[in-house]
Amino acid sequence: MLAETLAAIRPADPVAVAEARAHQDRLTKPRGSLGALEELAIRLAGAAGLCPPPMPAPAALAIFAADHGVHARGVTPWPQEVTVQMVANFLAGGAVANAFAAQAGVTVTVVDVGVAADLPDAPGLVKHKIGYGTADLSQGPAMTVDQAVRGLEAGITVARDLVASGARCLITGDMGIANTTASAALIAVFTGKDAAEVTGRGTGIDDETHARKVAVVRDSLRMNGLPADVSSASEALRALAAVGGYEHAALAGFILGGAAARVPVILDGVIAGAAALVAAALDPAAPDHCVAGHRSAEPGHAAALTHLGLRPLVDLEMRLGEGTGGLLAHPMVCAAVRVMHDVATFDSAGVTEKPE
Repeated sequence: MLAETLAAIRPADPVAVAEARAHQDRLTKPRGSLGALEELAIRLAGAAGLCPPPMPAPAALAIFAADHGVHARGVTPWPQEVTVQMVANFLAGGAVANAFAAQAGVTVTVVDVGVAADLPDAPGLVKHKIGYGTADLSQGPAMTVDQAVRGLEAGITVARDLVASGARCLITGDMGIANTTASAALIAVFTGKDAAEVTGRGTGIDDETHARKVAVVRDSLRMNGLPADVSSASEALRALAAVGGYEHAALAGFILGGAAARVPVILDGVIAGAAALVAAALDPAAPDHCVAGHRSAEPGHAAALTHLGLRPLVDLEMRLGEGTGGLLAHPMVCAAVRVMHDVATFDSAGVTEKPE
């Protein structure tokens, strides 16, 4: 499934990009007056291979949930059982992600790829459990390569199913106590940045815990022989297995699945940023199909977005995860495309253009 998906991904279509840029210049507004929204609409046209691009609605949020063995190293004050408790909260509709999704008219699917407990069946819950939490990445590989591939294929499956059910935009979400530690390790590997530069305070930790977290990220890189050359797919998979989480693998697959279907994927925060680095290493065209919904307060997120060449739509100093930043960005993405569909051209409206 992974090989089939990678083979289906195409880079941005330069003809559609050129047509979209020319169309933007003919609309009844000063050229460039919509700033980043113009560039966003042009990018989406290139990703879809069509001008104007399809409306990115309806949208679907997938929250991938998993636990992490590195939690035992004291990198967060939150107990691990919060992961399963928050999954129940998502399914009950009580989380911030649910509120934002309701506001934006977005469906919510929760995917268990590695929660350290057996979850009862519930509407909105999809089970692709690979394990009951990863191993401690600071003591050796968090996953086997086979588990990492299974995670990627779980994400691809979810993307395919949501697109088949009518979704025309995918939004990444995540839940997993200690997953910012794994994210920092992945970002350090794929960007070449030092652990101290990309390791943040997650959901809020004091200076002592932050220093321990940086040390744990460094330990994980040393123990697993990283950073290494991740330019090949095999080395990228090894790095993902070594220091990633089940939700990182699934999110990377989710991004690849969206790219293969030429459906835009709105990335949330640092967890999605780390996963997008993996997806980009597996196929350099994958970021052409991604939109950076926001810039997280986590320092590693800015490093990931810079490496991916993606510009965040909003910067509200958020660090919640769950898909909240992507959900806030979705109406802006729709508005950018709506302009391409609905705004008149100078010729059609009979409006005189500014002289060259």
